[in-house]
This record gives sequence, C-alpha cells and structure tokens, in this order.
Amino acid sequence: MTGVTVLGVTGSIGRSTLDVVRSLSDGYEIVGMSAGSKWEAMVEPAREFKPSRVALADGEAAEKLRDSGVLDGAELFSGPDASTRIADADDADVVVSAIVGAAGLEPTLAAVRAGKRVALANKEALVMGGDLMLRTAAESGAVLLPVDSEHSAIFQSALAGHKHEIKRIILTASGGPFRAFAGDLSSVTVEQALNHPTWSMGPKITIDSATLMNKALEIIEARWLFDVPADTIEVWIHPQSIVHSMVEFVDGSMVAQIGPPDMRLPIQYAITYPERRAGSSRSLSVEDMASLTFERPDLERFGALELGWRAARDGGTAGAALSAANEVAVDAFLNGACAFTDITDVARKVMDEHENNVHPTLSEIWDADRAARERTRRVLGLDN
Repeated sequence: MTGVTVLGVTGSIGRSTLDVVRSLSDGYEIVGMSAGSKWEAMVEPAREFKPSRVALADGEAAEKLRDSGVLDGAELFSGPDASTRIADADDADVVVSAIVGAAGLEPTLAAVRAGKRVALANKEALVMGGDLMLRTAAESGAVLLPVDSEHSAIFQSALAGHKHEIKRIILTASGGPFRAFAGDLSSVTVEQALNHPTWSMGPKITIDSATLMNKALEIIEARWLFDVPADTIEVWIHPQSIVHSMVEFVDGSMVAQIGPPDMRLPIQYAITYPERRAGSSRSLSVEDMASLTFERPDLERFGALELGWRAARDGGTAGAALSAANEVAVDAFLNGACAFTDITDVARKVMDEHENNVHPTLSEIWDADRAARERTRRVLGLDN
C-alpha cells in the first residue's frame, strides 16, 4: 500500500485528494490528515479513511474532534506545529502539501527533509523558500512533484525533452473575473472578486486569481521547480482553461498538456507518478477544443505579474516579502479594510523597501515574512 498524508485536508485541494484516493481504491490509503480549525469538516474523512494520525492547528478544535469519537485509535496532534509533526511519518510515502499560504512552508520542508515524495499544491513553500527547499531535497532525496495544474502541465510537457533544450515556458491563466472588466477595478466588491469563471477555490486563492497574483507566485514557483531564468517564463490568458501550460523547445517544437479544468488530474498524476491510472475525471471531446483562444495579459491592469518576474529574478527572500504582503492585503480586502487595487499597490511598496537575502536560512525567511507583514499593515493603516 502507498500511504498518503494530506496536509490541509479541508480545503479544495485536500477534498479533491480524497476523491482521487477513493477512485484509485486499490493500493493507496490515507495515513494522515491535517487542518487548521475546521474540525467538523474532518469528521467524515476521519471516519471513512481511518488515518493513523490526525492534526489540527487549533487546540480547542482538536479536543472537539477527539470528543466526536471518530478517531478510532488515530494519534491526535494539536498546536501550530501539528502539521509539521505528521509530515515526516514513516508510513507516509506521498505527502500532499495543500495548506494555503505561509503556514504550509514548515510542514512541506519537514516532508522534504524526510525524503518524501511531495505533491506540492502550496505555492508559498517555493515562493518563500525555493533555494532552501531545493537544497534540502538534494540532500534528502525528496521528490517534488507539482500539483498546480499549470506546473503539472509544464512538468509533463518538459518530459518530452531535456532541461537545456527548453526555450521558454508558457504559463496559462484563465484571466479571472476581471479579464474583460470595463469598469474601475478600485471599486470592485469582494463578491465580484470571488466570482471566478472557471475554478472553485478558497477565498484567498480566488482573490489571487482575480489580481493575477496567483500567476505572479506561479512565475516564482516555476523558476525554482524547473531551474530556469525568470525571463524564460511567459504568461498568456487562456479563458477556456483547457491548455494548462506549454513548453517550447530550442528546435521550435511546442508541447502542451491539455485536459478538463479538474484539479483531480494533476493531484492523481503526482500521487501515482510515473504511472498513469484510470481516475474519476472526465475526458475531453474534440468539440471541447474547437475554440481555444490566447491573449497577452494587460500588465497595467494586472501589475502583480511584474512583481512575480521581479521576485523570480531577485530570488532569496524577495518571494517571501511578496507572498507576505499579498496575504495581509488580501485578508484586508476580504474584510473591507482596503480596495481591490490596493493589494498589488501595497505589495509593490513593500517590495521596494525589502532588503533581499539571497541564500536565507529558515529563520531568515521567517524574519523577512514578519518584516513584510509589518510593512504591509503600516502602509494600509491597520496598526492604527
């Protein structure tokens, strides 16, 4: 049996991972799962999959889960480091890193240190600590397999050649809800920003898609995952979300990975790699591909992309500063404390003030994260 631990089991990627394991059935089992505070959402998965260990960051929520009687002998971990403590368990062959935001950095690093196959859905692990993560993987023998549909597509497309033969990487983006928006973006509401035309995701990731900050973070992630210069990476808007990304090689040939907009596909590929197995996702028809369109993003309206290329070029703690500023600003927007356009504007100001550390330790990454959060709160006037 292949043991799978799901970090962030109550989110959209975590729930989709459970669907994948259900559909695979034979040969795969859930041995661990973690969440933040949503203990009610863990009741049914714990009852169904009977993992060996369960983790909740919120201690009170952990006790409520224990009292529910569904753990059936599973070891319960609680506290801020709970996910980190289950990430390196011996019976976990694959660790799906699906925690949203900076909180996913240390659990992911723990799995990498333990030499696990890490199915990486948490962008921030590489955005914040790409250099450290890859150095640690080289020492431990861990394998990082992308779960983001775009990076999974690049990984699969790049298998057609060798790294030195790659001319450019093309990340595709749906364009989010404001691709063709004719009004003033500074006046858009939270409800409008959360109305994504293609994907069903959590609020933070959905707002990142609306600003295209998700694509900025993916530029940084691709720079580390595929060890390519930032200027090799392009972004194109593809509203149909069928071509998940492409790789062009030096001979002019281009390879693309095409599939329905269903996160279960890249999750399953990361879990079963290098094999492909029948799963629960539907197949595309030729008619689905009859009208595929691509357009360049408007860099004036979506300035977050330039910040992504900038942080990818700078490396070091630049990604940590951008990620932290974005997290604070997105939370402020969701709570009515800033305008939609402030998210990118504030992130730019924070990066302008950031003093980059090119080869940071884990503690130095967290120092950069804290400093960027403080700057962001100051610029937004949240400390008043």
